[in-house]
Amino acid sequence: MRDPTTNHAAIMFLICACPIASAGADDGSLCSYDTYAWNVEQRAAVDRARIEKPRAELSEEEEVDASTGCSVCEQDQVWVELDGVPPVRICRVLAADIEDVLRMLRDQGFPLEQLEGYRPGRTRGEVDERGNRTSFSNHAYGIAIDINPHLNGLYTDCIEFGPGCRLIRGGPWRPGHPGTLSDGDAAVRALEALGLRWGGSIRGRQKDYMHFSPSGY
Repeated sequence: MRDPTTNHAAIMFLICACPIASAGADDGSLCSYDTYAWNVEQRAAVDRARIEKPRAELSEEEEVDASTGCSVCEQDQVWVELDGVPPVRICRVLAADIEDVLRMLRDQGFPLEQLEGYRPGRTRGEVDERGNRTSFSNHAYGIAIDINPHLNGLYTDCIEFGPGCRLIRGGPWRPGHPGTLSDGDAAVRALEALGLRWGGSIRGRQKDYMHFSPSGY
């Protein structure tokens, strides 16, 4: 297994320097994905649709992540599979190195129970007149991974973690409990060495303790 801490320079080169759409095949290839919008009033996924079109017709502003070249296309994603954990899809630019980290953590005894990766939905951004979010999240490009959501929840009203923080997704965060993520622990340090930021240390009203992505959001 490669030492993930030695891959930081290579990963940062890929994240910062790869050309748009480099994660996929040539521009004439097909792009396919299943998408939806998150409705904040219904608190449910709506407007589900199957999209199929030539890669050359992708919107570089919406359907391609500028920093990695990863897109919303299924064709850019590969499966990460570990025994005993449901498989997830991650963009091919990051998948091998993330898999190495996950295997290392499991071998060190960290309990990996749930993982979430590629999920091409509009779950961020402005809300339209119907209550639907309008922008793709980092998960939509396969450049985000959530670890043990049932133990590392997403909170709002949470400038700093405390009694006033409101849990809106996943399970309660209890630092020190097996399977939770905390600042400075082996899991956070290893994934940060790949150029990913932990959602538990982002600034703002939300703390996303399960989440890792290039931006942390």
